[in-house]
Amino acid sequence: MTQVIGIDLGGTAIKLGRFSEDGICHQSLTVPTPQPATPEAVLAAMTDAILQLNPVENAVSAIGIGTPGPADAAGRIARVAINLKNWHNVPLADWVEAKTGLPTILANDANCAGLGEAWLGAGRHFKNLILLTLGTGVGGAVILDGKLFAGHLGAAGELGLIAINPDGPDCNSGNRGSLEQYVSVQAIRRETGLEPIELANLAKSGDAKALEFWQNYGRYLGIGLASIIYILTPEAIIIGGGISAGAEFFLPQVQAEIQQRVLPSSREDLQLLVAELGNQAGMVGAAKLAWQLVQ
Repeated sequence: MTQVIGIDLGGTAIKLGRFSEDGICHQSLTVPTPQPATPEAVLAAMTDAILQLNPVENAVSAIGIGTPGPADAAGRIARVAINLKNWHNVPLADWVEAKTGLPTILANDANCAGLGEAWLGAGRHFKNLILLTLGTGVGGAVILDGKLFAGHLGAAGELGLIAINPDGPDCNSGNRGSLEQYVSVQAIRRETGLEPIELANLAKSGDAKALEFWQNYGRYLGIGLASIIYILTPEAIIIGGGISAGAEFFLPQVQAEIQQRVLPSSREDLQLLVAELGNQAGMVGAAKLAWQLVQ
C-alpha cells in the first residue's frame, strides 16, 4: 500500500508524518529545526528525518512540504521563509527530490493548514471553505471546489492583509489598518499588554473589561470576514491558530457582524467553525498536497 510523507517546516521544529490515502498517519516524527536555519542545514535535517520515516524501498510515493512563507505557483520554490535564515528563492522541491528520488511539492504553511482541515478536520464536509489562522500574524487559505486556490504566482489567500481601516496602524506589508493589525497576537499585546490566553482566562472568570475586549475583537474579525464572504461565498469559515482557543468569547460577535453586514443570499447556510487539527494541520495538509501529486 503506497503512502506519502507530509512535512511542516517551522522556525523551531520540523514535523513529519507518513500517511495513507484514507488519512491515517502510520508514523510521525518531530525534529528540531537546525539553528541557524540555513537552507542547507534544513535540507540535511529533513533528509535524515525522511529516511527514518521511509525505511522500506518504494513504501512512499511522494512528499509534500509546508513552508513558513510564500512558495511559487508550481510548488517548487520557497520564495521567502519567515524565521529561517538566508531563505530567498530556495528550490527546495528540486533539492529534496535529488536527495530522496521522490516527487516533491511545496505550499505556504497556512495553505497546508487549510488543506489539512479540509481533508481531515473541521472542513471535511465542505467543498468551498476558507481557513483563517489567528496567531503571531494572520494567515489564510482558500479552498474552492475541494482544491487549494493559490492564484497567480501562488500568493493568493493572504486574508489577514485586507484593509478594514484606511487610517489604521501600519502593516509590514505596506498596507495600513489591515485585519492582522486588529486580530493578531501582536495586535492584542499592543492594545492590552496581555497574552490572548490571559484575556481568555479573565473572560472565563467574568472580567468585564476582558469580555468587552473580546466583543470588540469579534467585531473587527466580522468586518474583515464580511468582505471575504462577499467575494468567495464559502460554505464554511474555519478559525484556527492559537487565538482560536478563546473562540467562545468572540465568535458570537463575529456571527452578529456577518449577519448585519452580509446579504442573506451571500451567507446562506454559512458555518463558522473552530479548527480541529491544532498544530498537526500543516503536516496533514502537506500530505494531502503530496497525494494530489500521485493521483
